[in-house]
Amino acid sequence: MEKAQTSSRLDLAREVLQTEADAILALSGRLNGDFLRAVDAILACRGRIVVTGMGKSGHVGRKIAATLASTGSPAFFVHPAEAAHGDLGMITSQDVVIALSNSGESGEVVALLPALKRKGLVLIGMTGNPSSSLGREADILLDTQVEKEACPLGLAPTTSTTVQIALGDALAVTLLDARQFGPEDFALSHPGGSLGRRLLVHVKDLMHSGDELPRVLPGTPLKDALLEMSHQRLGMVAIATADNDIKGIYTDGDLRRTLERSGNIYDLLIDQVMSPAPQTILHSKLATEAVHLMEQRRITSLLVVNADGKLAGAIHMHDLLKAGVV
Repeated sequence: MEKAQTSSRLDLAREVLQTEADAILALSGRLNGDFLRAVDAILACRGRIVVTGMGKSGHVGRKIAATLASTGSPAFFVHPAEAAHGDLGMITSQDVVIALSNSGESGEVVALLPALKRKGLVLIGMTGNPSSSLGREADILLDTQVEKEACPLGLAPTTSTTVQIALGDALAVTLLDARQFGPEDFALSHPGGSLGRRLLVHVKDLMHSGDELPRVLPGTPLKDALLEMSHQRLGMVAIATADNDIKGIYTDGDLRRTLERSGNIYDLLIDQVMSPAPQTILHSKLATEAVHLMEQRRITSLLVVNADGKLAGAIHMHDLLKAGVV
């Protein structure tokens, strides 16, 4: 590819991004009381948020509905053409409808307006043409007009759909904040995949406890502690009293250091070579906090304590990797 052609294509790509960025900034400056009215209407909604739109606006509408639903504002998308053939029955007078149409004259959307108005619901219109049919019939108008599309032909929806997505995100995040929607709430909407695991899995869910916990009493010969450590295959052994008071930890790394310092390890007691006051984590903490602590301390295992500070278990980085938390 010739250098001049490459440069020309990059210039066009940068122009597209700049055009869309400018349009979003312009939209930010136009936000007014209508946006706040839309937020209040949705917060007061006793039904669901129904999003509809045709063509590219429909694709954007699906994304907006999904974002709203995942951030604490129950929403779903209804295709306007299907709505005209029965799906309108999915919409009730308790709902809020967000209708998207850049021109405000999309035939399938405009055809729904009389039926939606008869239901007595709140209609929020998101259009780039405030004087259009949608703009006039909407109870609340969200103006998404743009100076120009990024498409050189001025035909393909580009800047206009970018502005719609950005406004939908602004709406969703503002609602999230108003609902005081927190990480735990977010996790309940995202139980699958790595996101759900990071937000829902706690240390107690992954820790080794009971017979699976490698542990010895203070005063145990080192050779016996090594047998316990080898048997449980966690690369460590906890040293704790019968009452579960933690005295120390002994790891594979400690063993290497012991071998470097002492020729005969069989005469040693675990108390002489253990690491006292080891790093611990509360069993109720999120597993992601265990990951952060291990990375911060550059260690691969943690002793787990209960609310009383007593030994409750142990967790290894391999457990976190296996669970998909890392």
